Formats: sequence, structure tokens, C-alpha cells
Amino acid sequence: MSRLVELDATGPKKLDESDLDPEKGDIAVCQCGLSGAFPFCDGSHRRTESEDGDACYRYIGGDGSQQPKTVARVVYQDGTTEGVDE
Repeated sequence: MSRLVELDATGPKKLDESDLDPEKGDIAVCQCGLSGAFPFCDGSHRRTESEDGDACYRYIGGDGSQQPKTVARVVYQDGTTEGVDE
């Protein structure tokens, strides 16, 4: 399974001691791209549990209400296309 993720940051987030969760004592960095607390994990990845391993998804919406849509192909600005299952 894959996911199309749109990000607007222009650099990395550097983590330090102040990023530690006082209750859990750890740092969980988002790897699914859906977290409302990005770059930190907020558990939003649980919405991906039913994803088909052979499909590509784009999550539409905001404020934690993103709904998954399957992607058949990607069309680039120059007019070229790419099928997800190619």
C-alpha cells in the first residue's frame, strides 16, 4: 500500500529533549503523513488499517476528518502520467 502525502514544510524538524512526551517518555514521529500534530504521531495511522496492500491512497480533508480515496494514476504538470500499478 502507498499513500500520496502533501507536505508544505521546507526543512526538517530537529528533535530535542523538549519534544519528549512527559507521560510516555518517548518521541513518536509520524510516518503515515496523516497526523494532525505532524511531525509527531497522534494515532491517525489507525485509519489506514483497512487499506488494501495493492492500492494507492490519497486522504482528502483536514482536521482529522481525512477520507481515503484510491488513486488510479498520477498526472504530472508536463502531461505525463503514471499508473499506480505500473
